[in-house]
Amino acid sequence: MPAFLGIDVAKATLECALIGPKTPRRTSVPNTPVGHRQLLAWLAKQHVADVLACLEATGTYSDQIAQALHDASIPVSVVNPARIAAYAKSRLARNKTDPADALLIAQFAQSEQPPLWQPPAPEMRELRALVRHLDSLLAQRQAERNRRAAGGHPEPVEQALREHLAFLDKQIAAVQEQLNEHIGRHPELKREHDLLDSITGIGTRTATRLLAETGGMGRFEDSRAVAAYAGLTPRRYQSGTSVRGKTRLSKVGNAGLRAALYMPALVARQHNQVLKAFGERLAAAGKPKMAVIGAVMRKLLVLAYGVVKSGVAFDAGYGKRAQTAG
Repeated sequence: MPAFLGIDVAKATLECALIGPKTPRRTSVPNTPVGHRQLLAWLAKQHVADVLACLEATGTYSDQIAQALHDASIPVSVVNPARIAAYAKSRLARNKTDPADALLIAQFAQSEQPPLWQPPAPEMRELRALVRHLDSLLAQRQAERNRRAAGGHPEPVEQALREHLAFLDKQIAAVQEQLNEHIGRHPELKREHDLLDSITGIGTRTATRLLAETGGMGRFEDSRAVAAYAGLTPRRYQSGTSVRGKTRLSKVGNAGLRAALYMPALVARQHNQVLKAFGERLAAAGKPKMAVIGAVMRKLLVLAYGVVKSGVAFDAGYGKRAQTAG
């Protein structure tokens, strides 16, 4: 009989609960490479032949421990936190502590048997790491620009700000060059990047971010799957015949992917003829502004998926020509 390891992931620690043939056992380790090795050593001492690990998807904090478990040949499932929250409600769970959450995740794994996680290809992992490093540098530069724009600094501070901004500019340029070289070295990344870049509203930087955050469009079965991954599927609120709330985006998905689509959707709404017409139809139907933007984000992502899967660059006039020919 297999055992189930629930891991509650935080920035600094991993709270773990192991359930199976014996009484639940617990441990806590740092969320560091040393802590990951400590967890593997602890598991080896439990004398359990088969273990299925389960943890919530929390970006970089969960990526590293998931990879460490996978490298140790331990099956691991990485699930959307919303699924764990829904499971907790179904069990009327009242305690909200890290050890209690770890036990709940283990029970979820035992009950639901979630699909196993597969790590991204090495080139995709490097791409994602570079993109997230670039995002961090861009955020630092903007913060320093804001500080400098506020004014009132003595000259030593002003000089330090100038030097730091110059340093950040060089770092950003270097990472952007590394990204370009990395994509150029991998034909499949280059193919998807160029196809995404052909879409009006998606520039080279957005194409790179979409690749990094999706792990490649080709891994999704259909456009609905990629929209769900981004949290851009509609969520209806209805109960019986009297309660009918507004339909909203679920936002249960990759927040980084949604962030990568927001500004491109605004640009595409103005300059991409397909999405401009789509947005105008929604606005004419009385849809609120933010609902229109959300729908355009979803449409842009679906369009990106279609372009990559078909292998045909974007052509805004294709649909009209096909209708005329028919």
